[in-house]
Amino acid sequence: MSAHGPVFRDNAKLDPALAGSLIKGGYAVGGLALLASVGGGFAGGDEGKKQFFFSWLAAYMPFITIAVCALFFSVLHHLVRASWSTAVRRVAENLAGNIPMMAVLFIPILLGMGDLYHWSHHDAVEHDAVLKAKSGYLNTGFFIGRAVFFFLVWTFLQHFFRTNSLKQDETGDVALTFKMRKLAPVATLLFALTISFAAFDWSMSTSPHWFSTIYGVFTFAGGMMGMFASMALATLWITGRGALGTTLTVDNFHDVGKLMWGFMVFWTYTGFSQYFLIWYGNIPEETIYFTIRQNNGWMSVFLLMVIGHFIAPFWILMSRHMKRSRAMLGAGAAWLLLMHYMDHYFMVMPVLHEHLHFHWLDATCLISITGFFVAGWAQRTVKHNLVPVKDPQLLASMGYENAV
Repeated sequence: MSAHGPVFRDNAKLDPALAGSLIKGGYAVGGLALLASVGGGFAGGDEGKKQFFFSWLAAYMPFITIAVCALFFSVLHHLVRASWSTAVRRVAENLAGNIPMMAVLFIPILLGMGDLYHWSHHDAVEHDAVLKAKSGYLNTGFFIGRAVFFFLVWTFLQHFFRTNSLKQDETGDVALTFKMRKLAPVATLLFALTISFAAFDWSMSTSPHWFSTIYGVFTFAGGMMGMFASMALATLWITGRGALGTTLTVDNFHDVGKLMWGFMVFWTYTGFSQYFLIWYGNIPEETIYFTIRQNNGWMSVFLLMVIGHFIAPFWILMSRHMKRSRAMLGAGAAWLLLMHYMDHYFMVMPVLHEHLHFHWLDATCLISITGFFVAGWAQRTVKHNLVPVKDPQLLASMGYENAV
């Protein structure tokens, strides 16, 4: 920092050799784990195939929520005309850039609809009054159509914001900032609708007799927490390799940590609100969801959510010093990403297994999608500038000081 304010002096590019192993390793591990998952699942007959589809869905949901919430972070940055987040916005843009890949990785869910979603069977609907009443919404054609719509919206938005951001790196045209701000309000509304209905369709409808009006918000809260945890690990990795040492400051890390912590608390609030109202109402068609998840071994996962997803990280990461420590921020982010996965596992897997039962396909499906996701992010990170170098608010972001 000079006497007249911050000056961008960092190299805006990452050495390709630093990310090469991450890209090659991620795709290799993801591909091998996918082959093992598909081979092992289909070799196990109908039960193995069904296990594969449920394990894939449980692993898929945490990552699609991270990618879509990263898109929302970029949109929100322009909506509120933020300055502090300019230095970390490109990380979010690169995470959101995985959305087209996630559309491809959605194919196993479409192929497994018959195993994942009870309502997709015509005979089941005909003999079930509840499913018959919902058939106008829960039917295969409309389900696929909505999924296509979601991915088209998300892909368009991430392409629009990232393309204009990268274009500004070349031209320095301030008008591009205003162009992105102009679309941000509409993009926010589209995001709110699509993430809510995607949560209803892909996760909640695995239990088609049960519903929760707060489920979309609950999914959003967990996704935002997972996104900020991913952003924390990504920025720590970048700066740990000698890049952006003066651009990404401890105050940026602190704010990412605060938002990660804050959305962890918001996830707890929405989850408790859902649980408390269902418990208080004591209506059988609502309580069945938690009855299943508090018996036959699932209570241990329920308690893990309470302690591991809230109580422990709440106290550990609440301190200002913890969020400004690279080691503690990284450890906390990694732990919360694991809890983000377990959250979706807890929502999806009891539909398949009445008793708690971990399967090796749970691990291989998670490793596969993780490998692809990390490699996709790293590929975009090494290809373009690490930060929006000609954004008019970059220097303000570098000079930002976190007072609380």
